[in-house]
Amino acid sequence: MEKQLILFLIVMLPVAGAFFLPVVGRFSEAVRNRLAFLLVAASFVLSLTLLPSVLNNQVITISQNLPLGFNFILTADALAVFMAMVSSFISAIIIVYSFTYISHYENRGEYYLMVVLFLGAMMGLVFSGSLILLYVFWEITGITSWRLIGFFREKQHVLRADKAFLMTVFGALLMLIGFIRLYVETGSFDLQVIKEAVKIHPLSGLTVALIMAGILSKSATLPLHTWLPDAGVAPSPVTALLHAAVLVKIGVYVFARLFVVTMPLDIPWMNVIAIIAAASALVSAGAALIDTDLKRIIAYSTISQIGFIFLGFTVSNEIGVAGSLLYILMHGLAKAGLFLCAGIIEQNTKTKDITKLGGLMYTMPVTALSFLFCSFSVMGIPPFGGFFAKYMVIAGTLQAGHLAIAFVFLFGAVLTILYLFRVFNMVFMGDVGSSSAKEGSPSMVFCVALFAVLSLLGGILISYPNNMIAIVIKQMITGSIPT
Repeated sequence: MEKQLILFLIVMLPVAGAFFLPVVGRFSEAVRNRLAFLLVAASFVLSLTLLPSVLNNQVITISQNLPLGFNFILTADALAVFMAMVSSFISAIIIVYSFTYISHYENRGEYYLMVVLFLGAMMGLVFSGSLILLYVFWEITGITSWRLIGFFREKQHVLRADKAFLMTVFGALLMLIGFIRLYVETGSFDLQVIKEAVKIHPLSGLTVALIMAGILSKSATLPLHTWLPDAGVAPSPVTALLHAAVLVKIGVYVFARLFVVTMPLDIPWMNVIAIIAAASALVSAGAALIDTDLKRIIAYSTISQIGFIFLGFTVSNEIGVAGSLLYILMHGLAKAGLFLCAGIIEQNTKTKDITKLGGLMYTMPVTALSFLFCSFSVMGIPPFGGFFAKYMVIAGTLQAGHLAIAFVFLFGAVLTILYLFRVFNMVFMGDVGSSSAKEGSPSMVFCVALFAVLSLLGGILISYPNNMIAIVIKQMITGSIPT
């Protein structure tokens, strides 16, 4: 009972607590800000307390029967707890960064409400044991991200928020139709029941295609990727949440949960998805090479790197899947750092155009070094954490015999090095482009430096995340525990 209560609180503390934040903010903004942090940090700490149990092959489940098969089911296994810890930890640091960043803007009460509810929906989604519950939380992330992307309420910003909302919600509608077809084929929305049913009656191709449409739209994968660079109009903590902690990671998590763990896809389907991921990685990397908007470049980088995560899951061998899980962590840390660095740069120089910047190494040395460290991890430079993740994904691809796809991703990795070095050179090196530029507040600088240090320590201390991921992999691939 104690573990079931912890599982319930991981989800409900941020979901329910978010709605109290605007009320608290009417009396004290400082108390509201700290409460927002505590709600998210509580989800991380509580997830951490479940880690020993799930790594010991225990499954913690809350199940309440409801009419028409819409059962309330929360299930904590190693994969879910891993995702919950990564998302809540990164989100907690982003909220600390927000204390200063967001302090002089309007709509602060709504901002903290939406950010915490956003994270709560992520917690609900990763622990969902029912497709309907998963869909409900999936849509909550869409609503909250819509409000957050359009935070500044300027006409162009609202239009781009609407674009993101419409593209992801349309994809979610197709996914819901796929879930309904899955219910018709298996007689249940319960993932455990579905897992047993598909062993006898394999999925239809149309059902897979509909569900994949929702996954690709949320994870901003080619050809449903264009909303993500446009979402760069949002505040930098929001873009960090979208790219690093929550939104685009939802797609790859649901792919792993459904098509790696619950109902593994046939090799032809996995090959098609690997090709889509390769095309997405290559096209977005090319776009990053020519764009001049700092946040759009980092956004294109996210689209490219998500392709690596999809690739590792599609090869379906242990080293590939382990690389994908490791890259969810390492990419999350590094990409959050890059966007938060971009936020400091934008606030203090009043521009995101890299052609109008330069020499910030001299006026923002900590931000510059943090940006460089996070870039090294995304590039896959040893000994940073991203190197080991990318190496494992490529090794898994070669082990599966996909030589051409592995070459495409290796070329994409080279492009990543080129466009991130281009950004660093234009923004931080050369003559000073803005004499008024300065470091951000101590809390903002601390957050970006922390992500940079963690990106390095993730590689130096790689054995620690690898040991945990090895157990997650065993449970995912061998099926040693139920979904």
